[in-house]
Amino acid sequence: MRLKDFLPILDWLPNYKKSYLQGDLSAGLTVGVMLIPQGMAYAMIAGLPPIYGLYASTIPLIIYALLGTSRQLAVGPVAMVSLLTAAGIGALADGGTETYIMLAVALALFVGVIQFALGVFRLGFLVNFLSHPVISGFTSAAALIIGLSQLKHLLGVDIPRSHHIHEILLNAVEQFGAINWITLGIGAVGILIIIGIKKVNRAIPGPLLAVLFGILAVWGMGLSEQGVKIVGTVPEGLPSFDVPSFSMEDFNALLPIALTIALVSFMESIAVAKAIQAKHKDYKVSPNQELIGLGAANIVGSLFQSYPTTGGFSRTAVNDQAGAKTGLAAIISAVLIALTLLFLTPLFYFLPKAILASVIMVAVFGLIDFKEAKHLWQTDRVDFFMLLATFLGTLSLGIEQGILIGVTLSLGVVIFRTTLPHFAVLGKIPGEPLYKNINRFDNLEHREDILIMRFDARLYFANVNFFKETIEEEIDKRKDQLKLFILDANSINSVDSSGIHALDEILEYCQSLGIEFYMTSVKGPLRDTLERAHFDEKLGQENFFMHIQTAVDHFDEKDPQRYGKYVLQTNR
Repeated sequence: MRLKDFLPILDWLPNYKKSYLQGDLSAGLTVGVMLIPQGMAYAMIAGLPPIYGLYASTIPLIIYALLGTSRQLAVGPVAMVSLLTAAGIGALADGGTETYIMLAVALALFVGVIQFALGVFRLGFLVNFLSHPVISGFTSAAALIIGLSQLKHLLGVDIPRSHHIHEILLNAVEQFGAINWITLGIGAVGILIIIGIKKVNRAIPGPLLAVLFGILAVWGMGLSEQGVKIVGTVPEGLPSFDVPSFSMEDFNALLPIALTIALVSFMESIAVAKAIQAKHKDYKVSPNQELIGLGAANIVGSLFQSYPTTGGFSRTAVNDQAGAKTGLAAIISAVLIALTLLFLTPLFYFLPKAILASVIMVAVFGLIDFKEAKHLWQTDRVDFFMLLATFLGTLSLGIEQGILIGVTLSLGVVIFRTTLPHFAVLGKIPGEPLYKNINRFDNLEHREDILIMRFDARLYFANVNFFKETIEEEIDKRKDQLKLFILDANSINSVDSSGIHALDEILEYCQSLGIEFYMTSVKGPLRDTLERAHFDEKLGQENFFMHIQTAVDHFDEKDPQRYGKYVLQTNR
């Protein structure tokens, strides 16, 4: 491996052009300004003091800029990971306490180690177990939970923490009489500002303008004395270096949620990184190197009091639209956050929590994907019901249980589809040496003395019983007239030892009935395996053919007297 493959900064930095600087500077400042209110808001979702959102917006950005392959991905705290952090740690400690903070930082370390290890050992493919319908259903449900969890800040009432939507709504209804209408008004105006600015120009930091409005309103009119809850004192200074401390009991308790965050956050990050990279042809995104970059960002970030981070959808889009060309934009964003930590934190004293709630709500409700559900309903009902089950499971049972349901369903569908793959009985197109599925095409010709079947899957232990039973069932339907069985192996890419045994048994079954067995369109890798298992000798080298028609012609040439009559097959 070349050094610049492990340190992608060595790829773009030596080739940096002066023309890139304006775009990187503009994007870096824009995303940095956007990160200030977002980071503080997302820390609240995670159950942490707002300052930890700013800590998570410094070191991880710089580390990713050194090691990540995407040049526009904006790493930092995101809503989904923040919610998963709260879900995982909430059962172990009370939010905001020293123990809670310690566990959140340790969680970042665990997530980073898992991602880094997956990248080093090139195991990025594991994320494929989280199918898109599962992620869509989980994300939509989590977005509802995240958004509604901010009702207590938006309404100015005390609602117990919960990750179950029905509990949140019931508690909110019970607290209706205690709503602080001034707080609600501030939050509503914040939402209108953010949405309105986004419609005018996405490059304008609407959340920051909402923050400025909230601070000025509370400070100018003394609204904190009327029950409007504010952030209060925000510590000054950069995060200090500190190795996370944890016990083996903490490790065992956090490992499941760390694995979940590692996979879900990588899925979110790689999806947006690839989407943005498609617009830029001057670099490539490497999934395994992305795991290394994100993992290192979390590991080093945990040494500076960061909780888990990843690449975010909205900030990455803004980063790209604002003109980011290289990782320098992320470094500029981190420097801006660092300057804020050093000099500007006192300005956030009067920031109302309702404004942070409005930032969160606008961000997460945009993640609810109605279009995907509609698309799946029209194209793939199995995937639709998988999305629906994950969505309802997450809403009713909770975040961790929801993602577990989704992964289980994904694996279940994979197993189902590979154990019961598609097969086809083939018929001949009249006047052509081509053969198609008799159940999908009309006016195909077939012969009673020849059975031609295609099996559309890898032949291995999980589907050999279905393979044998299906072939034997078709043979039994016309074994009195059948003289030849042809297996079209065009769609069989490989076979394992169980598959070899299945082919042996099919051959023996055909021989017991006096039926010849031919194979056609056998690919090189499959042919190699059959030769190593000596199946080619059992079947006979002369019984392998390149094309179905060649096999049929050979069969007829052996005994012209038994030439079968074609029958026209009509499905309608």
